[in-house]
Amino acid sequence: MRTIQTDVLVVGGGLAGLRTAIGVRRRGFEAIVLSLVPAKRSHSAAAQGGMQASLGNAAMGEGDNEDVHFADTVRGSDWGADQDVVRMFVNTAPKAVRELAAWGVPWNRVQRGEHEVVMNGKRVTLTERDEAHGLITARDFGGTRKWRTCYVADGTGHSMLFTMSDQAVANSIPVHERMEALSLLHDGARCHGVIARNLATGELVAYVARATCIATGGFGRIYRVSTNAIINEGMGAAIALETGVAALGNMEAVQFHPTAIFPAGILVTEGCRGDGGLLLDGRERRFMPDYEPDKAELASRDVVSRRMEEHIAAGHGARSRFGEHLWLDIRLLGRRHIETRLREVKEICNYFLGIDPAEQLIPVRPAQHYSMGGIRTDHRGESRTLKGCSRPARRRAGTCTASTAWAATPWQRPWWRA
Repeated sequence: MRTIQTDVLVVGGGLAGLRTAIGVRRRGFEAIVLSLVPAKRSHSAAAQGGMQASLGNAAMGEGDNEDVHFADTVRGSDWGADQDVVRMFVNTAPKAVRELAAWGVPWNRVQRGEHEVVMNGKRVTLTERDEAHGLITARDFGGTRKWRTCYVADGTGHSMLFTMSDQAVANSIPVHERMEALSLLHDGARCHGVIARNLATGELVAYVARATCIATGGFGRIYRVSTNAIINEGMGAAIALETGVAALGNMEAVQFHPTAIFPAGILVTEGCRGDGGLLLDGRERRFMPDYEPDKAELASRDVVSRRMEEHIAAGHGARSRFGEHLWLDIRLLGRRHIETRLREVKEICNYFLGIDPAEQLIPVRPAQHYSMGGIRTDHRGESRTLKGCSRPARRRAGTCTASTAWAATPWQRPWWRA
């Protein structure tokens, strides 16, 4: 068996893995990234809506700061989040967004003057300050008091991943593609790397490292309907658990996204609702204000998902040959807005549903979206029980919030509980 040695081995070639490897190289160590697929095809590319940072540049974000972001995040987690980690996130998020801008991520920018937007189903005129012109702007997302979601139209993850991959190339970080980690190398107390299989040749390779970082993403594919890619099977957490030494934690912290297209489960961004889209029931009546009068469609994701399922269970869903669902209406945003800021949504609807979202309603239903649980670590990402093994702190491209797993109907249940 061939053996490859390095200082740090990163298992996973998405945003978290590549950024970890770049940080390692900045500190003067060697790093190797293992990826199931070519890095630019990692599931990070599927993130559409944006990344939150309290920049406070946009008119609706004025007065935002790290403390407001912190309070929103802790509240959004139902007070279950590690507050030391939340504080670290909200303090570093503005720096990370600006760093990505310096690397080439083309964040949408503030345009001075008056702009017409849709808020709560009504057209409103906002005036952007002259002094903010050209700064990174933000859109509204669920569960926040300020507009703080920085975005690149509806292809944020795609732009971030390609930029990060280019930075990995610029830093001469080797990415070994089509490599599957099968097991961790350890002596019962310390992790020393992984055994990996080359998916192209079947060859087994031993990667020996001083530190091993598991950055393999979530485990959405254990659910019947998920927005996750096929490769998101939770194998990173699985091989850690199989050691009998590393522990998993918070595995019940699973988030559902309200607007997965029905029945495929492919995500359409929260930016649809953040930009003013509405949720309608089977009678094409707006129902979220009945449940959440303050935030309506822009309550936190777990709240909106739960209310949608309750509304369907009460007999108010629309029916198709695949089952019951609800409608997402973005027609009021206008064709120009959809074709510029929600172009991926339009392409998804055209390709998978054969509809034009500028003219027709989008059938949606909540689907499993994000897995907050994984290898139990301290605030630095280090396993307490298996030294030398770590995972990057997990943050999705949207809001930094947590939701509790719930499986009220067969539509959401894991496939083995169907």
